[in-house]
Amino acid sequence: MILRTELVRACDRLLDVPAFKDYTVNGLQVAGRDEVRRVMSGVTACQALLDEAAAWKADLLLVHHGYFWKNEPVAITGIKQRRIRTLLLNDISLLAYHLPLDAHAEFGNNAELGRQLGFRVEGCADGVLGQGLVWLGSLPEAMAPGALARHVGEHLGREPLLVEAPGKALVRRVAWCTGGAQDMIAQAWEAGAEVFISGEISERTTHLARELGIHYLAAGHHATERYGVQALGEWLEREFGVEHRFVDIDNPA
Repeated sequence: MILRTELVRACDRLLDVPAFKDYTVNGLQVAGRDEVRRVMSGVTACQALLDEAAAWKADLLLVHHGYFWKNEPVAITGIKQRRIRTLLLNDISLLAYHLPLDAHAEFGNNAELGRQLGFRVEGCADGVLGQGLVWLGSLPEAMAPGALARHVGEHLGREPLLVEAPGKALVRRVAWCTGGAQDMIAQAWEAGAEVFISGEISERTTHLARELGIHYLAAGHHATERYGVQALGEWLEREFGVEHRFVDIDNPA
């Protein structure tokens, strides 16, 4: 058993929350019971995940996508009211980390995705490891874009969308940023990457990839961001002796 305040402070320090200017509140978003024995983690604090947490009698729910995003309606009505009501009625705390969890050098989404896919990490295109969001690395060996797409699909359990660009038939240098990072493709290209991997794709991304001459893989927002929150939950289990369970609410996007 650990006090919620102690657990939250530890996560805030680990992820260096003050270093990030974000679109949401990072850290404790909804306060539940003071003592924490069970921590459930998941990608997004949707109603299905809240129901799983309530059924398991979790004390704290740890997510990547929480609530209170910039420019969203402030009124607590409709879906937002039902979600927050579920947390309050079951005395469950909600702990959410967005960009700090993407960037963390050991437990972050980019670090974990690179580990899952076997990339050799070499740095970041937009800062130092632990703060930058566009990670740079290399494949163990050069491969065709189609082969890389199959490799990604096999490891993530989701077939990625591949946009092939004119130019190199084999690629070695790779850049990646999980989630909705498709517009960082230009930064990846400027850093010398031959292929860029993110979660989502926009209509404009196809044209940018073709005109820049960089291959692009859209591997799924949810699929690329399942691993950081799991790693953080497992760290909490090791460090504080809480019971941790990750629940993956299926999402094809």
